[in-house]
Amino acid sequence: MSREYDTEQLWQTIKGEVQQFSAREPYLASYFYANVLNHDSLASALSFHIATRLGCDSVPEMTLTEVFDAALADNPEILQAAVADIHAHYERDPACNYYALPVLYFKGFQAVQGYRFAHWLWQQGRKSLALFLQNRISVTLDVDIHPAAHIGRGLMVDHATGVVIGETASIGDDVSLLHGVTLGGSGTAHNPRHPQVGNGVLISVGAKLLGNIRIGDGVKIAGGSLVVNDVPEHVTIAGVPARIVGKPHQSSPALDMDHGV
Repeated sequence: MSREYDTEQLWQTIKGEVQQFSAREPYLASYFYANVLNHDSLASALSFHIATRLGCDSVPEMTLTEVFDAALADNPEILQAAVADIHAHYERDPACNYYALPVLYFKGFQAVQGYRFAHWLWQQGRKSLALFLQNRISVTLDVDIHPAAHIGRGLMVDHATGVVIGETASIGDDVSLLHGVTLGGSGTAHNPRHPQVGNGVLISVGAKLLGNIRIGDGVKIAGGSLVVNDVPEHVTIAGVPARIVGKPHQSSPALDMDHGV
């Protein structure tokens, strides 16, 4: 289970960081003001910023902001998951030395938050708008996550280009995955046909997981692997097709991001 974080403390930290950014780079002052400093809460800033990334002429950003605000008011778990995702980036990505960076710049984080709003819409029966958001996330951020998928807290999607997560896939808490990862389906049945990924799993660059397979907690999947069978907990797998080649150094390899086998 992902840790609990203080949302207000994180928000104050992010505002302080962005004030420093604005002072250092006056050309971005309007950008920083519109997306962070003009807001009185992390929920408001998140809603507005994701809407600006996904809005278009036919469905403008202000319309999406209203939808996202409603989602956050109805389900506080959306914000708590976003907070855990921000901490995941800060704690696991050496290039992320400010909490504000995922919110402002990291398309993996932004794509996942867009998915979280789309998932809420899907659960509300508003599938057309959910699928519209899926399309916009794919077009603008090059990340394709079906709104029916189930994703836990503390997800870090690093770089993110080319990530695909299918309709019946599930991902546990505190998972890390890199660009080019696919959680793809097998067969035409409507029952689960995509991978079910446990907690603390590390999925390295370009790995392909196909079919209704179960990936145990604490698994490390090496880059470029093709996984088509169930994987027990706390092992390292690699190859095409993937096989067990060892064990991770810690129980949750997603946290230390060590891609060695």
